[in-house]
Amino acid sequence: MKKHFGLLFFLLGLNVLWSQNRPNVIFILADDLCLGDLSHFNPEYTNTPHIDQLIERGVWFDQAYSASAVCAPARAALLTGKYPHSTGVVSLNMEDYPQYTHLDPRFHTLGDVFQENGYYTGLIGKWHLGFGNGYHPMDRGFHEFKGFLGFDIDTYFKYQLDINRKYQSFDGPYLTEVLTKYAVQFIEENQNQPFLLKLAHYTPHRPLSAPQDLIDAYVAKGLDQNTATIYAMVEIMDRGIGQLMDKLEELNLLENTIVIFASDNGPDPIPGQRFNLNLTGEKYAVNEGGIRIPFIFNWKDQWQQKKVSEVVHFVDVVPTLMELCQLKSERIGTLDGVSFAPLLQENGVYSAPNYRCWQWNRGVPMYSHNAALRIDNWKLVRPFVTRGLPRGESELEPKLYDISQDPSEEHDVSSEHPRVYNRLKVMLEDWCRKMEHKRLKLY
Repeated sequence: MKKHFGLLFFLLGLNVLWSQNRPNVIFILADDLCLGDLSHFNPEYTNTPHIDQLIERGVWFDQAYSASAVCAPARAALLTGKYPHSTGVVSLNMEDYPQYTHLDPRFHTLGDVFQENGYYTGLIGKWHLGFGNGYHPMDRGFHEFKGFLGFDIDTYFKYQLDINRKYQSFDGPYLTEVLTKYAVQFIEENQNQPFLLKLAHYTPHRPLSAPQDLIDAYVAKGLDQNTATIYAMVEIMDRGIGQLMDKLEELNLLENTIVIFASDNGPDPIPGQRFNLNLTGEKYAVNEGGIRIPFIFNWKDQWQQKKVSEVVHFVDVVPTLMELCQLKSERIGTLDGVSFAPLLQENGVYSAPNYRCWQWNRGVPMYSHNAALRIDNWKLVRPFVTRGLPRGESELEPKLYDISQDPSEEHDVSSEHPRVYNRLKVMLEDWCRKMEHKRLKLY
């Protein structure tokens, strides 16, 4: 009997030691934020010193892509490692299109995988992947949820938050600062165990709102009211990221915590255009401006500061974090992404997928609309038509761009490279058919 107890305590001790050696993960996700919102790229007008510091001390991916030009599909891919169409999450607005925005419970999430491997998991901020029985974040791999489902925000000063399944009304405290406070509390409460925290800020999504004095400071720089408000919102989020990093340093957790920063898609065109490194397109469109995102991985003393120019995609996040944190899961299934963990190391060997794809329209997918495929430096784009419901199939011809020479997608080179053009057309059509087959199998 004593031998059995001895073996049990030995195994438990190994498990505790293994848990302590695994890194924590904090994934900070902005909403509708673009590259030009960061002072690293736009120092004359924006002020994001803490995000800039993450770039300057971490691994910056300058060819990073979301999985979609809009919110819910991008988040579905981020949590599952699968293209949005494979998950059935293909549209916007959970109230109008619940069948196209609810992440099917059959899909295992990043939270589920971390839970299975002994992590404590939390989601603070925006969910936007379903509501009702079985769709709450606490049913989808998160021990804690303090946030909103996707439609509970009147303004950043007046809103409702779901606090672990109980609603609480707020009138006065600024939303972004409240989410930061909850994130800091989460770190404090879980500092002695491995944790996954997804901090999904709403910034700078509409409704635009920020303290007036900060907005006025940006207006004084010559910016219009909406752009000034957006930059004020981003500055407040950046301050919160600074508080988060300070807390990690105070608790001696920086050396054992992977901090990731990204945005779900490009800038919303409704408040008006703003600087985005002259990329074509915005939110809703699969042109570079709609899907190219800021993407930073930071782990103190583990990775050297560098810029990575290989293409990475939201579907790669799940396999990458599984490799970095040494996680196993039999329920996650086949993934569309691959781990880019080797890119974080010096001289790592990375096996990139042959190509990446995107497609979005409101409602039922119509693949003649707003679809793209990138392979090497070539990108084929079926043009964006509308952010409303399409009235029928698009008859617009695809366009071919050489992204290495033309990142702004200004010059269609299809007539100059007919073989490449035709090959990519066939590849994109094949991907679209496969995605629709997978989507329909869910029903």
